[in-house]
Amino acid sequence: MIDNPLDRVIYLTGPTASGKTEVGVSLAKALDAEVIALDSMTLYRGMDIGTAKPTPAERGGVPHHMIDVLDPWEAASVADYRRWTIERVSEIEGRGKRALFVGGTPMYLKTLLRGLFEGPAADPSLRAELDAEAERAGDLALHARLAVIDAPMAARLHPNDRRRVIRALEVFSLTGRPLSELQREHDRPAEGVSVFALERPRAELYDRINRRVHAMFREGLVNEVRGLMDAERPIGDVAMQGVGYRETIAMLRGERDERETITLIQTRTRQFAKRQGTWFRGLVEVRPWPFKGADTAGDLAREIVTSRGE
Repeated sequence: MIDNPLDRVIYLTGPTASGKTEVGVSLAKALDAEVIALDSMTLYRGMDIGTAKPTPAERGGVPHHMIDVLDPWEAASVADYRRWTIERVSEIEGRGKRALFVGGTPMYLKTLLRGLFEGPAADPSLRAELDAEAERAGDLALHARLAVIDAPMAARLHPNDRRRVIRALEVFSLTGRPLSELQREHDRPAEGVSVFALERPRAELYDRINRRVHAMFREGLVNEVRGLMDAERPIGDVAMQGVGYRETIAMLRGERDERETITLIQTRTRQFAKRQGTWFRGLVEVRPWPFKGADTAGDLAREIVTSRGE
């Protein structure tokens, strides 16, 4: 059997604002582990407030990896992330420590647990043709075309995620089969892996989200976004899709005022949290771990350690 280092690690996930950072630090200390961020947006340097990136103080002296590894104009694939994290796990274990993934990006979690369907090699001429079509007709038109041939994949991809929409269209053109169908065939649940998903009552979670968004604006999200826009190389399309960033950019362009922007970010963040929950419930490897009453982060960390017989 092939040794997979990702089967030896522990995963702590959950929707945005559920308290993963604090519980993760407590759990890492209890397990003598180092944290690997399971988050597609904290990869970016200079995107701190809008991503709720843990500050040095919040990291509690625990080493955190896969944070601040890309510039905002760069992009990385899910395959890149998986390859980089396998390298980090090996480095951590080489120091006699354990690796603990903490974060809530569902696609990253699924890829780490079940691998990644690579699909056919890229066709540069076809990609150029599809990109030209997107420039001519718009991203929405390209996304609508994908919805006709691969509705499940279109439902998972944002219309502005041109790179992944083009890849899905490319795979269908080259294979005659929807990418979502090919991925399902490749998809097999991992066995014996520890995955814990924090849960809070919906009303409590939504209140935490609403308060977090207000805090982001107080802490300087607008200035952070303005700096990203005014940089010598401005924020790229992938990083711009982060909730909070695209709405603030629209505000700075005069499309809505601050009050409307805060409300919109709160709404979209709650919607994102709901989608995260749907994803986690769809993965049989995930074990729900609810906050109960006055549970603290330390309480939950100790409960998780005990559940593992450690």
